Formats: sequence, C-alpha cells, structure tokens
Amino acid sequence: MHDGAVQQVVLPEKPVVVFSRVRRAAGRERAEDPVTWHGLGLETMASLLVESVRRLGDRFFEGACQWPRTHPLNERGTAVVHHPLIVVESTRQLAAAVQRRHLPECGDALFEATSVSLGLSPATQPTEHRGATRVPARVVLSDVVPQGGAPASFRVTAEYLHRGQAFATCAMTFAPPVGRQEDATVAASHPGLLHPAAAAVGAAADADVLLARAAQGRLVIVPRDPAHPVFLPGAPDRLTAPALLEAGRQAVLLSSGRTASAVVGLRLTVRAPVPTTGAVIDVARDHSGACFAVTVAGRPAATGAVSLLRT
Repeated sequence: MHDGAVQQVVLPEKPVVVFSRVRRAAGRERAEDPVTWHGLGLETMASLLVESVRRLGDRFFEGACQWPRTHPLNERGTAVVHHPLIVVESTRQLAAAVQRRHLPECGDALFEATSVSLGLSPATQPTEHRGATRVPARVVLSDVVPQGGAPASFRVTAEYLHRGQAFATCAMTFAPPVGRQEDATVAASHPGLLHPAAAAVGAAADADVLLARAAQGRLVIVPRDPAHPVFLPGAPDRLTAPALLEAGRQAVLLSSGRTASAVVGLRLTVRAPVPTTGAVIDVARDHSGACFAVTVAGRPAATGAVSLLRT
C-alpha cells in the first residue's frame, strides 16, 4: 500500500500469515478465470462489482472493479459520486474471490465480515458521468489465524485507485458464518415507528432507509426493504455487516444534520448477531465525528464510528 491522502488503514508491520503460501483450490474457478457472480455467492449478476482478481504473490493481489453509475445505492443524477458502501461491498467480493481461489482450507462456506474500517479521500474520489467507473484495486491478504488446521479468520485490505491516485482504503476481517442455533437473541418490538426521509439519512431512496424513530425518540434499525439487494440480499434473518455499517452512517447523519458528502471514514466491529428488525442504535459525538452502538434486548451487539469532514 502506498501513502496518500486517504485515511489509511495501516496493516501491522509483521502480519500474522500462518499459511506461508496461498494455494489454489482444486476443482474450483482457476485463479486467472474471470470472476463470476455464482462464484462469489451473489444472487444476481447485477450485484457483481468485481471483474477479475489476479495473484501477484503469496499475499498480494490485483483486482479490477466496475461500478455502475446506476448502482441501487447511488444518487439519481447525471454526475454521481459512488456511495461509500460500494467500496465495502467491493472489498467483500474481493475477499470472497481470494477465499474461493486461494484459501481452500476455509471450506465451501464463504466467511462473513466481523469488522470493517474504511477511509475515503473526497478530493480524489471519481465522479461518474456515463455508464460505469472502472476501478483498479491493490489487495493484501493478512492475519490468517489457524484453528484445527484451517483458517479461523483472515483480513483483506484493498486500496482503490482512480487515475493512479488512491481514493479509498478498506480493511475487513472475516470469520466463519454463525449458525442459526447461536442466534437466539430477539430484538424487542417497537410500536408506532416513524421512518425518516431518505435525504435526512444520506440515502438515495426511501427503500434504502434502515432506521425509524420509536417511542421516547429511540432510534431503532427497521429496514424499509427487508430484502434490500445490497444490505439484505436474500432477506436474511440477521443484519449483514454492510447493513450495520450503513445503519451507523445513517444514524450519525440524522443526528448531526450533515450530508452524505461529509463522510470520510467508517468503522464497525460486530460482537454478536443482530436481528434484521428492532435493534436499538445510539449515537455519541466525538472529536472526529460520532460513535455508534447497537444493542439487542439491552445487550451490546456492534460498535462503530463515522468520521466527518471538519466544518
């Protein structure tokens, strides 16, 4: 990774890479084959943001992404700055490709994100006027932690470029999916909910709104679209990490009165499964923006932060 204007996610000087050489999984997509939406576990081809992933070394890869101007999360306009969650979803897809092709010990089930750290540089972000933005990415695999001869977790960090300049860096940690039997906590119900307008939470459309106001002004996570194609593909029974991250972003924008363009960094740590509806989200301002906490039935489930441009 190169130094730049992006709020960088810095890897440790000596990443924990237990498997000294990453190997190609037999019988799966070859390392040089084009990436397919089937191979990344996506529901539709329209969800595919990554075109290819090429291995450069034991831990280093080169990715090619294509971000459509008309992506569901983007504002509707002739000149569009891509939504920051497109960076997160691209990193998740890059990680899925790396796992499928180069970490066969992980098994067939794709790992899930347990933490996210995203930094953005508004000055170098691309603006798309036509069909789609082609975005190269430098990708690093690190912190592969073993358990019983197979990885228990790993980290992927991707640096995204436009015209040779880095404009986003995203690091995500992944672990095996949590089974349904472990997801026993149910969020409390909240009658009399009122959803904010999309513009108030930095969303492009009402269907993208994940929040609602409950009694006593409590802010709860209640997606307006329970099967949102980006946040909740396939209508899962618990929130994905991107959905939690977006809920935090929306909560901070709603509480601060700032616009989406003020966001320059996002951070999330998932501590326990979060049901798709009813979790409470609280926001507290700090020196760089605001922190948020997600609780389920009074128990902490996720924490995060949103960094904002200083006014």
